[in-house]
Amino acid sequence: MSCLVRPSSVQNWVGSQGSSSGLIVKRTIRVDIPVDSYPNYNFVGRLLGPRGNSLKRVEANTECRVLIRGRGSIKDPTREEMMRGKPGYEHLNEPLHILVEAELPVEIVDARLMQAREILEDLLKPVDESQDFYKKQQLRELAMLNGTLREEGSPMSGSVSPFQNNSLGMKRAKTRG
Repeated sequence: MSCLVRPSSVQNWVGSQGSSSGLIVKRTIRVDIPVDSYPNYNFVGRLLGPRGNSLKRVEANTECRVLIRGRGSIKDPTREEMMRGKPGYEHLNEPLHILVEAELPVEIVDARLMQAREILEDLLKPVDESQDFYKKQQLRELAMLNGTLREEGSPMSGSVSPFQNNSLGMKRAKTRG
């Protein structure tokens, strides 16, 4: 896996924030996805997780934007073929990879990018499905989101409705009104 740090020339001056110099920089790193070594492994699914939540968590924890790019980054192969060569879709001619972008104070930008890279590289290590705790957690989360989670040893079978009993820790959405 390679990592290129491409500092951007975009620099903004912001009012002083504590010990920060106020200099905000935008940097991007690239993390290659080893599809050639593991052609049948579902890297995109593992990175995204249920409804994109796994990727959103990486973004929230690191304050970086994570973009999956390259061949295989669009779910529908027909649509990917249609988009190939169009402006903004040049990446479809490259192998599958991840771009990690951060626009943060100069003092922390590199540390956040490296933190994101470490998390992503860890997720890109193929694991045998029987040993894959991370995937089990993702499937459990998906079942909760779909309302089909069955707790171990639960007498209920089939679909679990949040209306039958609220033992799943599901809460009603808060509304303002």
